[in-house]
Amino acid sequence: MPLQIPSIDDRRYQDLVAETLARIPVHNPEWTNFNKSDPGVTLIELFAFLTENLLYRANQIPERNRRKFLQLLGVPLQPSASAVGLVSFTNDRGPLETITLNSGIEVRAGQVPFRTDQGLDVLPVEAVVYYKQKDTPQDPAITDYYKQLYASYTLTPGVAPNIQLYRTVPLAGKEGSEISIGEQTTDNSLWIALLKRTADQAASLDEVREQLAGKTISLGVVPAADEAGQKLAPGGTANAEAEALLQYSLPNAPTGLLDNDRKPKYKPLVPAVRGNVLESPGVVELTLPSNKDELKIWTNLDPLEQGVQEFPPSLEDSKLQDRVVTWIRVQASAAVRTKILWLGINTVPVKQRAHITNEVLSDGTGAPDQVATLSRKPVVPNSVRLVVASPTGEVKQWQEIDDLLSAGPEVQVTDPRLPPGAKPPQNLPVEVFVIDAEAGQIKFGDGLRGKRPPAGAKLRASYDYGVGAAGNVGAGSINSSPALPAGIKVSNPVRTWSGTEAETVTEGEKQIARYLQHRDRLVNAADFETITMRTPGVDIGRVDVIPAFNPEIAPNTAGDAPGAVTLMVIPRTDPDQPDAPVPDDVFLNTICRYLGPRRLVTTELFLRGPVYKGIWVSVGINVIAGVATAEVREAVKQALLDFLAPLSKTAGTIADSLTSLTMPSFASTQKGWPLWKSVAARELLAIATRVPGVLLVNDVLVAEGDKPRSDQISISGLELPRVLGISVTIGDPMDLDQLRGQTAPDTPTPPVVPVPVIPEEC
Repeated sequence: MPLQIPSIDDRRYQDLVAETLARIPVHNPEWTNFNKSDPGVTLIELFAFLTENLLYRANQIPERNRRKFLQLLGVPLQPSASAVGLVSFTNDRGPLETITLNSGIEVRAGQVPFRTDQGLDVLPVEAVVYYKQKDTPQDPAITDYYKQLYASYTLTPGVAPNIQLYRTVPLAGKEGSEISIGEQTTDNSLWIALLKRTADQAASLDEVREQLAGKTISLGVVPAADEAGQKLAPGGTANAEAEALLQYSLPNAPTGLLDNDRKPKYKPLVPAVRGNVLESPGVVELTLPSNKDELKIWTNLDPLEQGVQEFPPSLEDSKLQDRVVTWIRVQASAAVRTKILWLGINTVPVKQRAHITNEVLSDGTGAPDQVATLSRKPVVPNSVRLVVASPTGEVKQWQEIDDLLSAGPEVQVTDPRLPPGAKPPQNLPVEVFVIDAEAGQIKFGDGLRGKRPPAGAKLRASYDYGVGAAGNVGAGSINSSPALPAGIKVSNPVRTWSGTEAETVTEGEKQIARYLQHRDRLVNAADFETITMRTPGVDIGRVDVIPAFNPEIAPNTAGDAPGAVTLMVIPRTDPDQPDAPVPDDVFLNTICRYLGPRRLVTTELFLRGPVYKGIWVSVGINVIAGVATAEVREAVKQALLDFLAPLSKTAGTIADSLTSLTMPSFASTQKGWPLWKSVAARELLAIATRVPGVLLVNDVLVAEGDKPRSDQISISGLELPRVLGISVTIGDPMDLDQLRGQTAPDTPTPPVVPVPVIPEEC
């Protein structure tokens, strides 16, 4: 039978008054007037009211005890996650010198503080990123003209060159204008032009090169992958083989002249990078040569050699060309399909946090299990520095650990359970504490497991705290700092990400039972779903766990790949396509890092987003007389869109994360359209029929993409339907070809072939 929470006393006000009045004849038979006007009855009603309040409070004691028991289990609420991002510094009008900034500098977006994670050299140059965009003239005569113009330019004697036109285009750096290095450029390269500042007109290029020699460029890279996916190999890391797919180089022209063979040569730059900038935004550190002559570019190029072959792109503005100090080539292999959103110098990563220094906590009491509460929360993990000054004058910094059970005893004594001669465990930390980041509480040991702060000891803590989802700010929002030197400006080129709110008490209580089942380990399908939904820093709308499925093997169904587990995850929101959310690499990397230490080492884990299959739907209905036709038509359209949606309105909630014992999670209908379920026209007809006001559904037409009408559209693998267009009409349904012609997106233009084109001048 189910456990029922008992009530200490369930009597209410009327019950107390009636019971008291019934006792009067027994205890006081002389009292015969029980009317409400009697003063004694008024006193009974008053005390009944007070007693009811006391009983209500007493009945809350089981609730308090329950939360206390849950607290003793040691499963705290999930704290909020601080936002992260990239910021770039500029020194447009300062002196011609490199300014070095330390790490930990505070920058602000309004009242939201951020701190830099590393130091950098702010170089006194401007930087513009260009790429060679393919250009195919509509007039074939133009192509023939360039072939004649470059007929004398040949690498092999007697062989005419294969002309490929391009235009020099700057990288926009805005969402929606990403560039694929391997597909949209002629040379698989991005070119960074380091320019002399407009404020340094009196300085020569060699003087600027002298300031750059030996300095380190902090190059920020922001990728934007279309087909995001992560893989955790058994015992390995995620896609580690992709880290060396970008190469960086400088023109090798120490004399400033081109050699007789007229072939450009480049000197590679060795990058220092944390992680993989093709998967998530990051910073690449490039140390420039210490000799300024190694930063020179070629000055003896012929007019036809400007921007041709492997030379840097040709710039139309001659004044801009005269300011070029040197070029940095960022080259990718043809296999790289990752798109680059933004590239820039003088960039460092930042994390949303504010710093508190030497906060005075309550004095030590010498009692076991002491707790000290910080004034600000949530606390950024691993940021607490605690100093304990004992009454004897000894000052020590205590160490933060994950669990007090791994701490040593305050006083070393012989363990009676050990045989004679056996030594107790050595080097166990003693002066330690644990931190509850969400509650902002510092907890100490009991003497047996961890030292107790002595009575009268002074405790001081320095730590960082965050503001959760408020740290997710738009591009350009970080624009001020109280700690920057004069003339230095700061800005965030892209929006910040990963800021989330803390887990609520109700959600945390529901997670306790699940935590006791999975113990923070990924074993069965329910564990994968529950733990993935608790990933901090991302807002997950749906998780589908597909056991024994490898998406890289085709054809493949669930159960064909033992040892492999695929997670199909969908974010709750996607500003680019709200009706069909797709996770990006930052989203998947965050989940990947969280699940990595929690999986079994023999499990091969794949993280993927959905693959949307475009469909068209046309419905013809008749409406009940007297009902508003427009309202019924829109209601039918919305009912079909909700039925076919990848996310249900309750997707991502705690109740939705419960996995049925009789149905695999990837087949659940509570999250959205299930995987492996085909779209049937008859089922859509049934959904439309149930809408109030519909008298009759004449017909439902369904088609996939540009294919003809079909009664059923198959869905396989990680596919989900996406409605490209829907029409609900009175009478017969609209023809599908007509529907496609009205709502289909514009026909994409043929791919542009980048080739150097001489600009037309009037």
